[in-house]
Amino acid sequence: MAKKKTVIDLFCGAGGFSKGFEQAGFECLLGVDHNKDSVETFKLNHPSAVGLCLPIEKLTKKKLNEVLQKRAVDVIIGGPPCQGFSTVGKGCSEDPRNQLFLEFLRIVRTLKPKAVVMENVTGLLAKKNELTLKSIFKKFHQMGYLVDARVLCAEEYGVAETRRRTIIVCSKKGEPLFPQISHGERGKQKIATLKDCLKNLKAPDGKIYNHDVKTAELKNELDRKRLRYIPEGRGIRYQHDEKELLPKSLHYNVDWDKISEGRFRQAKLQRLSYQRPSFTIMTSRTNYIHPRENRYLTAREAAAIQSFPNDFVFCGSLTSQFRQIGNAVPVKLAQSIGESILKMISSRKKSTSKNKELDLNFKKRAFHYNSKVAA
Repeated sequence: MAKKKTVIDLFCGAGGFSKGFEQAGFECLLGVDHNKDSVETFKLNHPSAVGLCLPIEKLTKKKLNEVLQKRAVDVIIGGPPCQGFSTVGKGCSEDPRNQLFLEFLRIVRTLKPKAVVMENVTGLLAKKNELTLKSIFKKFHQMGYLVDARVLCAEEYGVAETRRRTIIVCSKKGEPLFPQISHGERGKQKIATLKDCLKNLKAPDGKIYNHDVKTAELKNELDRKRLRYIPEGRGIRYQHDEKELLPKSLHYNVDWDKISEGRFRQAKLQRLSYQRPSFTIMTSRTNYIHPRENRYLTAREAAAIQSFPNDFVFCGSLTSQFRQIGNAVPVKLAQSIGESILKMISSRKKSTSKNKELDLNFKKRAFHYNSKVAA
């Protein structure tokens, strides 16, 4: 039986990215993060991997050798901060994100993996960050990688969530591959809905973890009363919402004519809908109201939306759990990426990476989904 390809996860958080790669067939050797709760969660759910709680600059070559025990690393994944990198080479070293990304590059240079996969916010592809991305591409190309970037939509890979992420793939095995869309209008399967992912929250042992309904109750009594009147998929953002849904005694004490744009900046008491994917899960539980029950989502429900398996248990306080869940790469999206990377690095075709010129015209491909994909 062939050995599994190996991966390490830098800035690993709870380990959603590496969990997806494990489900794609990789063996995760190491996860590194500076947050204690995140590393405890990583270790609990990646029992065969080493979890290190330390700043990335302290992940020395000596420490890597000690942990990896001469095991080769096929892929490095992670979400290093990138937005400040455009200042590198301009005499500005004050932005701490520069140093974090340079440390990420240092580890890539040390371990020389076949591929590197980075994830970041979609804003990384904005005009203001163009120098950043070009700098990143050039740095990896100098190390012998072909590089490309795409914005991937989580709901198109079986995640019940409308989440967009920038994915950068660096390959020494030829052209970077991105996963084939599997769900929605451009895929062969139906988009997953909230009902699909919340219908069963039990782990294989029959328990439901991280699911304290009592702590999910709204603390504000007035909001609890209002919530009883709000149907699935609705919330209060405009005056007409207030008039339609709430009795006058429960109206908000605001002058709608004086509010900017005549609306709340963010809808209040916005219920999710069972019939659609959730909107993007962030790090605060107060943004997510259960479709029918008069409470917030539990951490388990938020994790299910992020496509974590039901036996993936989160450590730390409730606030910490939601932060870990909101910051994670959705597991099913990570699995799809992992499957395409596994195909890419397993190819027997002779690599032409070293002979390829650097292509910096990545933005024309990033949003159009007509890229080279793993068939």
